[in-house]
This record gives sequence, structure tokens and C-alpha cells, in this order.
Amino acid sequence: MNEAVVIIRGLRTRIGDTEVLCGIDLAVRGGEVLAVLGPSGSGKTTLLRGLNYLTPFTDGEVEIAGHRLRPGLHERTHADVLRAVRQRVGMVFQTFNLFPHLTALANITEAPQRVLGLSSDAARGRQLLERVGLARYGDAFPHTLSGGQQQRVAIARALAMEPLVLLLDEPTSALDPRLVGDVLGVVADLAAGGQTMLIVTHEMAFARRVAHRIVVLDHGRIVEHGTPAEVLDNPQTPAGRALGHLEPARGHR
Repeated sequence: MNEAVVIIRGLRTRIGDTEVLCGIDLAVRGGEVLAVLGPSGSGKTTLLRGLNYLTPFTDGEVEIAGHRLRPGLHERTHADVLRAVRQRVGMVFQTFNLFPHLTALANITEAPQRVLGLSSDAARGRQLLERVGLARYGDAFPHTLSGGQQQRVAIARALAMEPLVLLLDEPTSALDPRLVGDVLGVVADLAAGGQTMLIVTHEMAFARRVAHRIVVLDHGRIVEHGTPAEVLDNPQTPAGRALGHLEPARGHR
């Protein structure tokens, strides 16, 4: 596997009087898929949002492809630093956040134009739609698409920036259970293709299948860290053992 492209050192995040992250140390190598698991409120989303400084942290640092984020950065005065990181980090949120007035194709081609200053590349956009199984939906507006289709457009939009690292925050949590499989299939294909990813998910069977490593957060700390088999089959902490209740039996996936 390649060298580390994401390095997190001593990351702490305080929101109000609550310390949400309590000193996270972690490295993710190029081409690696890391699943981030844990109970609600354990700091999973805050960790992902800290990697592109959508949620500023109070201590520690994040290094992505040699670009460093540190506490106290501001959107205006440190715009160059933040832009350098955000151009390398794609993020897919729980909710789809598509532009409602733009077609699926335009949603995908908008970011490279605005952020990278590239000309509209409809051919590239249609290739990405095909990649997520939506080749026929380029001219469709978000309100005409199912939740699963909208989330796949959101993934294609993130890929349009050719990110070094893709962050997925519970990408199936807002979906009807019948639509989950299509989105997870796209993510599995990306994993097989070598896309570096950090995935917050409650889909234990999926994490077991696609992740190279799993970390379990509890109260802002990493309490379990290892391969899927190590973490899911032999958990060492209450938070790790609780995950077993979320994974279907092997014969019922």
C-alpha cells in the first residue's frame, strides 16, 4: 500500500463546553479504505468535517498530501491553505445537498468550473454519471430522482474534483432501505478501484466487506483499531461489542 496521504495528530475539537474529539492520532494510506464506526455522538462526523476544516478544531493538526491544517485558520485570511486541502478532499454528506435548480449533469460540472476554473466538461460529467449507474439521468432535476439516485449524483459530483481522499458521512442514512444497496455498490466499486476513502457508516456488513481497517470511536477517542475481522469478530471494548448487534447474521446479509 502507498504512503500516508492523511495524517491526523493529536486532534481535539471542542464545541461549547463539550470536548467532542479528545486527541485523535491516525494515518490513512493512499488507496486505503478506513471505516469509522461508533455510537451516536462519539465524534465520527466531527472527525470527518475536521479533515477539510468544515468544523475547526482546537488542538492538533491535519496533514493531507503535504498541506497542513491547524487551529485558528480563517476562511478569508487562510483561503489559500483551505483551498489547497479542499481541492484534494471530496465529501459526501448524509443529505444530498444538490442544487435543486440544476440538472444532475450540471450539479456535477458546476464545482470544477467554480473551484478549479475549468470549462464545462459535459463529456466528463456524463462519464461520471455512467460510473454511478445513472447514464440516462443527466438532464433530470433532483426533485425527479429517488434518494438513492440523488446520493449517487452527489458521489459523482465529489468525484468530479478528482479528490485524493473521499469522505463519506453515513451516505445511506437518509435512504429508504430498498435504495441502500445501489449506493453501497457504487462505494464498493470505488474501493475496488483504489480510491482512498474514510467512511462513517452504520452498515457493519458493508464495512467488513470493503474496509481495509476499522476504527471505533467512543466519547471522542479511538477505542478499537484493526482489520474488520479483528474489530468485528473480537471486540475489546463495550463500544466495539455493541457493533455486533448491528451486523446481520452471516447467512442473512
